[in-house]
Amino acid sequence: MLGPLSTPVTSELIDVNDVKIEVQRRGKGAPLLLLPGEEALEIEAPFIEKLAQTREVIVFWPPGFGKSSRPDWITCMDDVAYVHLDVMAKLGLDKIPVVGFSLGGWIAAEMAVKNDSRFSRLVLVDPYGIKIGGPTDRDIQDIWTLHPQKVAQLKWHDQEKGKRDVSQRSDDELYIIARNIESCARLCWEPYMHNPKLARRLHRIAAPTLVVWGANDGIVTPEYGRAYAAKIPGAKFVAIGDAGHLPHVEQPEAFLRELNAFI
Repeated sequence: MLGPLSTPVTSELIDVNDVKIEVQRRGKGAPLLLLPGEEALEIEAPFIEKLAQTREVIVFWPPGFGKSSRPDWITCMDDVAYVHLDVMAKLGLDKIPVVGFSLGGWIAAEMAVKNDSRFSRLVLVDPYGIKIGGPTDRDIQDIWTLHPQKVAQLKWHDQEKGKRDVSQRSDDELYIIARNIESCARLCWEPYMHNPKLARRLHRIAAPTLVVWGANDGIVTPEYGRAYAAKIPGAKFVAIGDAGHLPHVEQPEAFLRELNAFI
């Protein structure tokens, strides 16, 4: 099993076009850009500690998440993607692997269809972002209207791994958790968790791409994931067993094997 987190984390606010983006760094070595999911569980997951032993892991918090600002003109993932590309340019991040999880995977895909020239590799882990079925088909489960217990059943293969004890959190930490939820709803409510144009843009991705999926994901199923990968030229699809929507949290060793072999 992977151990607890111990690598020091530094944080700064990067200003691009009057948007302040929180950028965190941990570890040393070749840089890797990590885009967290809507709950940002990646930030505290043991796999990130293992990555930081050999790489500098750089995390961008999207507008409205963490300590990043969220001006009113940012209304969708299209906007977020351009901001993140501007941050990459300002920091001089070039030809590096980009790994996105869930909502962060959607953002990474939006960035890549616009300009993936700064990407050496692209890894998408159970991303949202596209519509596969027809208008009445439920491609992505509604995490807002379903009962939280049902959402947990769909999201986790082992629900024990998804439990969070917020009673021990500081007021500042609780504020960020609440802010993340509110920002996700604002940016992803309509259309729900996808950009109607993204599926028709995925063919533009030229960077070598790995799509990783939890074999037991009930929020966005492996069938959705295979359809996603099929739209990206040359993309490889890998399913990780005994894992739901967050295979990197439920099966970190298996996830790291796939990730390291690819990047």
